[in-house]
Amino acid sequence: MPELGDLVSGTMIMVDKPQGWTSFDVVNKIRYAIRKTFQLKKIKVGHAGTLDPMASGLLIICTGKMTKVIDQYQAKQKEYFGTMRLGATTPTYDEESEIDHHYDFNHLSDSDLYRKAEEMTGEITQTPPIYSAIKKDGVPLYKMARAGKVVEIPKRTVQIYDFVLTEVCMPKVEFRVRCSKGTYIRSLVHEFAQSLGSGAYLTALRRTAIGEYQIDDAWQMDELVKKINSIQQG
Repeated sequence: MPELGDLVSGTMIMVDKPQGWTSFDVVNKIRYAIRKTFQLKKIKVGHAGTLDPMASGLLIICTGKMTKVIDQYQAKQKEYFGTMRLGATTPTYDEESEIDHHYDFNHLSDSDLYRKAEEMTGEITQTPPIYSAIKKDGVPLYKMARAGKVVEIPKRTVQIYDFVLTEVCMPKVEFRVRCSKGTYIRSLVHEFAQSLGSGAYLTALRRTAIGEYQIDDAWQMDELVKKINSIQQG
């Protein structure tokens, strides 16, 4: 594992976020461990790019003065490996909610899927999911959705460098995506299926790279916390 650097003054840490954790869960766990080890009342800790709780993979954490350059890490290209299920949709565009509609996919051949994925590269416009942390008038969209409010979600332009289907075994489709910041893979899956006259939702997602930083070099959470707790003072 890479050296942790000066946690108090400021450093960057690569973490493999576990499935089921929020990005803020990771931040809070690391912040608590640093405060406890160094007997601090406060320490700045932040993350560079949210991962949904369902997703796992690379999360960049910055401490101390390094929180000032979080935007530089967020701006880097991202790589994901994921799995979608064709033939159904959910309100959240992933398996965190119940299926709300079923769709036929028997009219689709493997070559149809490969061709459409290739067409969805380059600069594209996508609509973020209503169940997301994006704020409108200061309120997260997911809170508005849970309250039953109808919200107009502004579209955003993102860059898809690669959208490659790595395995097709209907209705399961595995894929790899390289994309710009701000891309919602849930929306990409949803719109991919819509454009084929069907539906789909995300069933698994793992972020494997942020720019030049790779998941293979990331800390596991339990190992990281143990390492921080073992640091000797003075």
